[in-house]
Amino acid sequence: MTTAKPSCRARVDAALTRIADQNGEGARVFLRVHADGARAEADAADSRSRSGISLGPLDGTIVSVKDLFDVAGEVTTAGSRILADAAPATADAAAVRRLRQGGAVVIGRTNMTEFAFSGVGYNPHYGTPGNPHDRTRIPGGSSSGAAVSVADGMAEIGLGSDTGGSLRIPAALCGLVGFKSTIGRVPTAGAFPLSTTVDTVGTIGKTVADCARAFAVLSGSDKVVDAPAKSLRLAIIRQGRLLADTESDVLAAVATAEDRLRRTAGDIAAFDMEDLLEDMAAMHALATFPAVEAAARLEELMATRATGMDPLVRSRVERGLKIRAVDYARIQARRLDLIARMDARMADYDAVLLPTVPIKAPTIADASQGENFARINMLLLRNTMAANIFDLPAISLPLPVAGLPIGLMLMGRRGQDERLLAVARAVEALLAPA
Repeated sequence: MTTAKPSCRARVDAALTRIADQNGEGARVFLRVHADGARAEADAADSRSRSGISLGPLDGTIVSVKDLFDVAGEVTTAGSRILADAAPATADAAAVRRLRQGGAVVIGRTNMTEFAFSGVGYNPHYGTPGNPHDRTRIPGGSSSGAAVSVADGMAEIGLGSDTGGSLRIPAALCGLVGFKSTIGRVPTAGAFPLSTTVDTVGTIGKTVADCARAFAVLSGSDKVVDAPAKSLRLAIIRQGRLLADTESDVLAAVATAEDRLRRTAGDIAAFDMEDLLEDMAAMHALATFPAVEAAARLEELMATRATGMDPLVRSRVERGLKIRAVDYARIQARRLDLIARMDARMADYDAVLLPTVPIKAPTIADASQGENFARINMLLLRNTMAANIFDLPAISLPLPVAGLPIGLMLMGRRGQDERLLAVARAVEALLAPA
């Protein structure tokens, strides 16, 4: 006998209770709660359900929205205090509009790294949400609130952005699934940009199915792809700079996952991209897209309100202001070459596997301190950033481990987002605890 799923209104009321719990993380996770709107949207979803009407795969799903997406009538602060007096948005961001059209219930706006400019998730203005597995540890960023909202049952899916790993990093550190789409598959209109070149929109959920349902709505795609285990064409990175300084527990967990997949899905090839990574590193020695493009967006604020910014973010924007235009032009051209070479390298595979991040979640105290912050931030971003530069869809899956979570990342072929999600569903099932 199956138990009926609670109504959308009942689930929203339970989520709002968790958000309001003074002993929980709600005050640090949500910068704005849409309690009345969420209840009204939930009632409408329940009414449709009773009438046998559905607006799509997200109808009646509770979604949190990262604070860099416009919501009509509200100020988009992007995790910063210095934008608090900006003009309210006149319309929902494209992604938010598509969620509402699909019947999703928007419960509120979530905390994030200021201007989305780090993978740590630290925010001195609104507080840093504690990792659900150890509240003294970072949640990862920049979509920190999105991840904790899902892990703590305050939302069922978190809408976020990913410029260098901002969905996959917090998903990995919090034991969730985080999906980054290929550039252009989901519109970024109405989202406060970090990098107009490599920004993408995606989601965090508890399962691959959560992220797949959300992608269908956000992208407008109804494409159905199946990926039987025996048909998977997988490769894995076994050596090189993306495994340097990786904690032994992470290496062991990924090796165990590889063994389990090989027993069911067949051989897994070794994947070598060291030459591409070397050229990417040389490109980044000239400039990085977020540094240049964030500096261009924030230059006026830097001139008048820089003291109100998180110093850890401000220093990164300051570096961007010093980058030469000729070097910015050069990295744009070099990236196009890297994308073409990676497309050719990936042609024979559905996905390439590697650790999402090389470390487990460090403490908030350690990760927010000067030199420690820079070192930890670079480690967190190192593996995930590759998918953004090469414009590959990518997803982080939680590995079945005891203790702090560890993530396995799958990078798919450019534009083949539905195929990657199908492969990820198969891998998720193969790695599920017996």
